[in-house]
Amino acid sequence: MKFKNPLCPAAQPKVIENLYHLVQSGAESFGDKVLYYYERGGEEKQFTYRDLFHHVNALGTALSDIGLFGKTVAITGDTCPEYIASYLAVVNGGGVIVPLPKELEIANFADFVRISGAEGIIFTGSMNRSILENKELFPGVTQYIAVEPEEGSGCLSYASLIERGEEMLAQGSVVFTEHPIDMEKMCAIIFTSGTTGSSKGVMLSQRNLTAATNSSCQSMSYDYTNTFISFLPPYHTYEMTCGQFAIMNLGASIKINSSLKRTIKDMASFKPNALMLVPLFVETMHKKIWDEIDKRGMRAKVKAAMKLSDALLAVGVDKREQFFGKITASFGGNLKSIVCGGAAVNPQIIKDFHSFGILIIEGYGITECSPLVAVNRPGAIRLRSVGTPVEHCQVKIDYDENGDTGEILVKGDNVMIGYFNNPQATAEAFTEDGYFRTGDIGYMDKDGYIFITGRKKNVIILSNGKNVFPEELEEYLYTIPEILEAVVIGRKDKNGEPRITAICVPDMTKLEGVPAEEIEERIRSKVTAINKRLPLFKQIAVTEIRYDEFEKTASRKIKRFKVV
Repeated sequence: MKFKNPLCPAAQPKVIENLYHLVQSGAESFGDKVLYYYERGGEEKQFTYRDLFHHVNALGTALSDIGLFGKTVAITGDTCPEYIASYLAVVNGGGVIVPLPKELEIANFADFVRISGAEGIIFTGSMNRSILENKELFPGVTQYIAVEPEEGSGCLSYASLIERGEEMLAQGSVVFTEHPIDMEKMCAIIFTSGTTGSSKGVMLSQRNLTAATNSSCQSMSYDYTNTFISFLPPYHTYEMTCGQFAIMNLGASIKINSSLKRTIKDMASFKPNALMLVPLFVETMHKKIWDEIDKRGMRAKVKAAMKLSDALLAVGVDKREQFFGKITASFGGNLKSIVCGGAAVNPQIIKDFHSFGILIIEGYGITECSPLVAVNRPGAIRLRSVGTPVEHCQVKIDYDENGDTGEILVKGDNVMIGYFNNPQATAEAFTEDGYFRTGDIGYMDKDGYIFITGRKKNVIILSNGKNVFPEELEEYLYTIPEILEAVVIGRKDKNGEPRITAICVPDMTKLEGVPAEEIEERIRSKVTAINKRLPLFKQIAVTEIRYDEFEKTASRKIKRFKVV
């Protein structure tokens, strides 16, 4: 299928030297242009590029007055301009930022604060009580900074620090504005999501984050004319590097999603022309489209229109807006492209969205690489591939003895310093010639496109020596409409031999009122049909049904190590 490229940037992105240059040049180039549209207290608010520069300078300067300049600071809560400004103020003042999910249980949150050695915590309104009512869990923390403080909380307010920083700047302080940037020094600790049961602290430098920001801009056909909505949590390196830093480097505008419940409403009102998402969001959007089509009894007509539209597009006639404008109107009507990373997207979803006029661009990243490694380019997309390596990033495959697939290895300015206080894990993560071992298995075609087949830690090794990657089988399972979630494992039988076992959670929104026996029979019969298309050694031997969703990490990844 030939994918049409709807993206034609009007300007080339600038190359930033560091994250302070990012903020400073943004103010110089885009000034009073709105960077963020957001809601607070029921009111619509705006935050410009000049505002960001001002906040970063003022807060960075004030941190020197409260003993946090150059120190380690944890940050948690919701995406907002103050969160982004705080992140940039800490790292550009020689400090270390530790972004933590607000969804963490407070005891786990406290563990990460303790492990990182954070001496301060910056938090948004949703975390006020959780943090301040558990101060005894943070013996090493000397300062608590609330973005939206409650009366009588007894902590510092973000606004008061901005005022203090303004006064210091007016008196001539240059402690922050002229602080030298050390590109090699650790400036962020990102704790991995721990889907395999072990969370490590990834140490990133300004060189790492700057390289990933630049390569993100250089790989995409976006510019200052684009409008985005921020949906992903800010502790995600993908969100911070690609969804915040890269977008502000372009001079584009971002609407901060007010809540997941208002996702569709925000898209309809803000009318973004581009998004950066993970597959879960894309799958939800796709499901919403087809549910609405089915509700109207229009599936056959829409399918026929898609076939006709695709045929016309193949000969250069684009009628998608005319044919499918009512469908895409629910997303604002202007959406032309979605960059998607974090996991594989079903190719059929990509085809459907393209038929409707929205280009999905798959990429590949890992926290240890800040995170961007590879991405499909808008004019050169290959299904099932995560694209080619980004600029200044080298990728090679450590092929196994069969020469078909192997571990993906990465080297470049985007690759982490190492794991925090874990020299053994750091040493094990790199090859002798300095390549980072991603733990992902795949191959590269003759044109340099990377195809990921699974995770090294998840591989099922059969008694005959054959390797089976659960992710491949799970992709098949997700084509079954009745399945909401699925995990494939190699469960050992009484003889100790691994048997390929699929554990499936039914999608009860589609099966309301259907007896359990019928649900299970439907799913098992469709798994049997899938098996007929697979080599014998890859076939699913056992299909189990469970009705509780799998336990997930804060970033909504299934915790495989808990599936037994």
